[in-house]
Amino acid sequence: MENRLRSVTRAACVLLALCAMSVAQDKLRVIAIGAHPDDCDLGAGGTAIQFAKLGHAVKFVSVTNGDAGHQSEGGGALAKRRRAEAQEAGRRFGIAEYEVLDNHDGELVPSLEVRQQIIRRIRQWNADIVISPRPNDYHPDHRYTGVLVQDAAYMVVVPNVCPDTPPLKKNPAFFYFQDGFQRPNPFRPDVAVAIDDVWERKLDAMDAHVSQFYEWLPWVDGRLAQVPKEPAARRKWLGQQSQRRQLTPAIRQALVQWYGAERANQARQAEAFELCEYGRRPNQQELKQLFPLTK
Repeated sequence: MENRLRSVTRAACVLLALCAMSVAQDKLRVIAIGAHPDDCDLGAGGTAIQFAKLGHAVKFVSVTNGDAGHQSEGGGALAKRRRAEAQEAGRRFGIAEYEVLDNHDGELVPSLEVRQQIIRRIRQWNADIVISPRPNDYHPDHRYTGVLVQDAAYMVVVPNVCPDTPPLKKNPAFFYFQDGFQRPNPFRPDVAVAIDDVWERKLDAMDAHVSQFYEWLPWVDGRLAQVPKEPAARRKWLGQQSQRRQLTPAIRQALVQWYGAERANQARQAEAFELCEYGRRPNQQELKQLFPLTK
């Protein structure tokens, strides 16, 4: 009798372990790579919240330290401030990690050294999904971040490249953040994620980037005098400014494909992503598995 109980117990333990492994294997690992602290927040913040809520692992990486992005501050002091803002934003998003690399803002070039930094981060995260800017953008740091991630897309599986970090066994699927640039080709929304239910949380996380959304960017746009001083009013103002980004007809149509017409037509906030052809090329069914947020 005692031996039977031991056998049943062992079998139950094995079954539980197998179930746990199955659950772990179902969990996705997502890494978003932006040029500056706050880029990932804008492009994929709502999607990151939804992934994290479902138990998937999400990491944000800023390739530069943001030490040039301010009208009256700069250098190491600004880099320290922006790193702290990114850490607080990551906490509010509920993501696993927000890393800021120590490359100078405004001086990024697609060098071998920085490419290797990115290869190592993607490998260390064991990424299933990688998201970055397209390499056609108004800001050179954004463009070169897109180039650097493209250049890493195949190399992450090559053992003799960055041999100090084990290569990935399979190539991730690489995606681009949404943008409005039309040349040489417009953004194509292969995936669209409705984020209405987490929109306020996204704004709360963006609110952590005080140096950017309430100081630097309004100054660049000539709207600094419009920014309220009181935190609650300032946060409300941020929401009003962010509402200006309208859903394009192409993104609306992508929402219909992912959610159906009724829910898509109700959506007011969404984040869209274009599949990069340089990494893994998932079919439509595999895309649904990579983005289980739209069920």
